[in-house]
Amino acid sequence: MPKMLIVDDDIHLRKLVLTYAQLDNYQCQEAESASQALAKLREDEIDIIILDVMMPEQDGFETLAELRKFTQTPVIMLTARGEEYDKLLGFNLGADDYVSKPFSPKELMARVGAVLKRSGGRKCKNQLIFDGLTIEPDARTTAVDGKNVRLPPKEFDLLMQLAENEHIVFSREQLLDRVWGFDYLGDARTVDTHIKSLREHLGPYRKLIKTVWGVGYKFEYQKEN
Repeated sequence: MPKMLIVDDDIHLRKLVLTYAQLDNYQCQEAESASQALAKLREDEIDIIILDVMMPEQDGFETLAELRKFTQTPVIMLTARGEEYDKLLGFNLGADDYVSKPFSPKELMARVGAVLKRSGGRKCKNQLIFDGLTIEPDARTTAVDGKNVRLPPKEFDLLMQLAENEHIVFSREQLLDRVWGFDYLGDARTVDTHIKSLREHLGPYRKLIKTVWGVGYKFEYQKEN
């Protein structure tokens, strides 16, 4: 599920965009100021940003310039002004598209889809989703209840091996071979240590990784009714 950050000091506009975005299966976060937006961008991975130009304290242009220092996340600017100068300034600062108010929410979502397609945005079909646990193999990212969780490389590989082969029981030796490689010189306790750490990272979804006593581990998910 692609993640959208909606940045606008107008709560009614934020809720309007959020409503249409959720209908198109976007996972949304909101920010009413530049400081909130920049903080969210630093703590989580966002796929696209809807950014209003006219905001108090720090406007959209200043915010765009600031966020471009550390992320290339696609940005669509919203403005009540339609002057060519404003659009050129936004594009020069790194905006990906520009929508003037008032706007059609459906048109905005069409532009969002087009921008994500151009930028190679992540597709839902490449995700593994288990309630609030989302795994994106291509991006090698994991999210727990919408918050990005940074897994060490081997823990991510271990999670992928189990999640992509749901219900299949793997012995510790099999996991060593598939995740660490056949020439790895460690022992089975390495797997136990990494499973323990992985479960801690998964928090409320730790129980998806089942211990099969005397054998090894498996990933088991049962959708709640």
